[in-house]
Amino acid sequence: MSMNHAILSERHAVVTGGGSGIGAATAAALLHAGARVTLMGRDAARLDAQRAALGGGEQVACVCVDITDEDAVNAAFARAEQTLGAVDILVNNAGQAQAAPFTQTDLALWKRMLDVNLTGAFLCTRAVLPSMLARKAGRIVNVASTAGQVGYPYVAAYCASKHGVIGMTRALALEVAAQGVTVNAVCPGYTETELLQASLEQITRKTSRSEAEARSLLVRHNPQQRFVTPEEVANAVLWLCAPGSSAITGQSISVSGGEVT
Repeated sequence: MSMNHAILSERHAVVTGGGSGIGAATAAALLHAGARVTLMGRDAARLDAQRAALGGGEQVACVCVDITDEDAVNAAFARAEQTLGAVDILVNNAGQAQAAPFTQTDLALWKRMLDVNLTGAFLCTRAVLPSMLARKAGRIVNVASTAGQVGYPYVAAYCASKHGVIGMTRALALEVAAQGVTVNAVCPGYTETELLQASLEQITRKTSRSEAEARSLLVRHNPQQRFVTPEEVANAVLWLCAPGSSAITGQSISVSGGEVT
């Protein structure tokens, strides 16, 4: 994206799941655009490594948190604000995916998908929203999935959680539309991340296919016949956070090579 490198100067962005994959790419894009960035996640070592990869410095902070724990989330955002100031941009990226046939989807798996993917986004959003409304400014971007736009077999719990994220996005966007806050979702298709690698390993383990065959199986979903890159998803997030995107709210934007149209 050809944007002024300081287009987000003076903004503080929080990226959950910021230690790898889409979160790490998004943090890099926001930092390059001039924002101060707080990386949040469960793995302190991974967050520290990503902070170092981003060049360290006072523009990047790390906060370790379990986003499914209400008290921990509130404490994490209080710490982030003390360190880098009020939160102007929230990217709810942290998530998990696990596959199972519906009849083998136990309550623990179901709850885990909803807790991490949906309740986590709710708790983080609720932590930043009052301050955004008070300042009449803010951008919230939820990283959903094409699984929030269409159905896929064997991932009912994941699909339900991501559909929930899009439903929450649409409802909240309307609630705060006249108060200077936008709420949108980006919906990646299969993206080259550790999550994708885990999916490939699950396919090879359960079907005796090779990794190349598993990749071919998944890449067929994308009309461009390739996987999305984390940087392409980050680019969509950056666009939604840019000053010129204030008329865009309540949208779920598919970043999937045309898989969802």
